Amino acid sequence: MLNNLEPGVPVPVLGDWFRLFLLFNPGAAFGMGEDATWLFTTIQLVFVVGVLIAAPFMREKWTAVGLAMIGGGALGNLVDRLFREPGFWFGHVVDYISIGDFAVFNIADASISVGVGVFVLAMVLDDKRQSDAAKAAQTQEAEGADDGAPGRKDVDR
Repeated sequence: MLNNLEPGVPVPVLGDWFRLFLLFNPGAAFGMGEDATWLFTTIQLVFVVGVLIAAPFMREKWTAVGLAMIGGGALGNLVDRLFREPGFWFGHVVDYISIGDFAVFNIADASISVGVGVFVLAMVLDDKRQSDAAKAAQTQEAEGADDGAPGRKDVDR
């Protein structure tokens, strides 16, 4: 794809709404932090290693899916930062997807964004499920305490 696109020249796919638009991004999302490429590289490397270490311990499927999407996207951008110009650890990420007036991004960025959404939703739903289970256990305990109430005759036969 890099050989077929010229930096800064839009290629309409669905009119002006969806187009290919090649640029090399030294910063983070929305062009922020252009002078901190080394910091983004370091953060992405630490996150990818952290996900690899945590992966065997993940018990909740959707939490794992979210982290895998974030980690995979971070790894994709990390490869650009390590091996693209202007040089190792300071490389620019290749962005090429442009939708409407939104920022230009790539598949790795989309994976990170969707992964964050999946991860947060999984955490919220898991927290709700655990809260509901704790309430059910408390209710069951309270009902169990009522079983030995005065006036009730339990006889083992």
